[in-house]
Amino acid sequence: MYRIKAIIIGLVMMASIDSMAQKPKLIVGIVVDQMRYDYLNQYWDNFGEDGFKRLVNDGYNCKNMHYNYVPTYTGPGHAAIYTGTTPSTNGIISNNWFDKESGMLIYCVDDSSQTTIGSTSINGKKSSHLNLTTTFTDELKLTNMESKVISIALKDRGAVLPGGHMPNGSYWFDDATGKWISSSAFVSKLPSWVIKYNESEKAKEYLSGQWTTLLDIEKYTFSEPDISNYEGVLLGEQKAVFPHDLNSLFSTTQNWNLIRNTPFGNTITMELAKEALKAELLGKDNNTDILAISFSATDYVGHTFGPQAVEHQDTYLRLDQDIASLLNELDKQVGEANYVVFLTADHGAVRVPNLLLDNNIPAGYFNGIAVLNNTNNYLSALHGGGNWIKAFNNYQFFLNTELLLEKDIDIESVERELVRYAMTIKGVSNAYTSNDLITGKGGKPMSLIQLGYNQKRSGNVAIALEPGWIYYGPTGTTHGSAYTYDTHVPMLWYGAGIKKGSTTREMYITDIASTVSIMLDISFPNGNIGKPISEVLD
Repeated sequence: MYRIKAIIIGLVMMASIDSMAQKPKLIVGIVVDQMRYDYLNQYWDNFGEDGFKRLVNDGYNCKNMHYNYVPTYTGPGHAAIYTGTTPSTNGIISNNWFDKESGMLIYCVDDSSQTTIGSTSINGKKSSHLNLTTTFTDELKLTNMESKVISIALKDRGAVLPGGHMPNGSYWFDDATGKWISSSAFVSKLPSWVIKYNESEKAKEYLSGQWTTLLDIEKYTFSEPDISNYEGVLLGEQKAVFPHDLNSLFSTTQNWNLIRNTPFGNTITMELAKEALKAELLGKDNNTDILAISFSATDYVGHTFGPQAVEHQDTYLRLDQDIASLLNELDKQVGEANYVVFLTADHGAVRVPNLLLDNNIPAGYFNGIAVLNNTNNYLSALHGGGNWIKAFNNYQFFLNTELLLEKDIDIESVERELVRYAMTIKGVSNAYTSNDLITGKGGKPMSLIQLGYNQKRSGNVAIALEPGWIYYGPTGTTHGSAYTYDTHVPMLWYGAGIKKGSTTREMYITDIASTVSIMLDISFPNGNIGKPISEVLD
């Protein structure tokens, strides 16, 4: 009897080990743009059972996942998730940054050498060439060229950066035409399934109706009243109130960008992802594939209306349905035992500062243009008239080093002068010279600024604002800081071999890439600094 029991236990253990060792046929990476971790709990009671709740209840919830650098923006966020490293290494220091050589702003995925595929607009001239490192999607392709990588998002940067340097297809929404497009960096022509979806004119269909609340508006108890002073409005609207007449707004403006500011921007993203799943036969053979999806509309809605708005909550409730629909399609097309989903966010967001101020919480609005002018005047008073600062970008001052050298003025001494002046500016909590960030040691926010600081691409002096302060407004919200409202994001794992449970252990966004790499038995991305999340892999 004991021998039989021992044999049974051994067989069970072997089956368990074999199950964990088997690679999933498909990895689905979901990034929800501008999603704070607390939104899961905030909207929980109004979620259905098959979306976010399915991922949480039947998957593994890493409750203490943070960004370990600033700025917490979309471009750097998507890059960090998929490269496993920070802007100091991958070079994606912001969505846009001041280029010290050309004196121009650079956009993180712009590539003038490319052409648009699927449109006559310029919106497809994109690539990952500014990302200096590999992604785990690259490493998968380098390991096995038969594996497929497809990335999809409304935002070009939300599709391009996760797809890496060599995806089979990367697709984003073109505001000029209302169609999904790509770049010659990735494809020579649109596949038939993208063309077919474009011909269905789904975006136009959604913009031909109204945006009403999914539930009775009385159930949106976590939100402020439908009309408040903290909300912005859609282009063409006089006030932010349900129902939003999208048909009238679109007919008047012919502005395809409108769909980005509604939950239906997420819906068309989900629908295209489902078409990719079927047409590209993802997860259908023994070569692991990756489908990278970024839901961008949550970010646009957050920026416009703020996290206190009914529009914000409704967008998340509708996204919950979209995720449920996607999971259901994965069950049908791939099989629940054959795929793994991870869901996270590229950054969080601060509550609207005016709302905080009205509730006696310290906050404020920072005027970057005035600061740039005043700071240049300060340096002129010390060193004589001149254009001493070329740019103030991403909370960093870029000095006119050519002028300083011409005047034989020590650059490091001017940086220290800038730091002293910056600390007199209302709303500034910290300021650092380039030498501080290269050689110094300190806690937050310095350590996070350091990991976001790239010596070639970043400025001479970096500042940090006090909690609740933003360079934005006065309605809606934004992000970018080292504070927890911007760094703390969800991290959910679900699917084949993923146990049920949760942890409160502190983790960093750079841990995702190494975890997926271990899961797929591939090399870490070449700039990776993250550590595998053992709880998910055990």
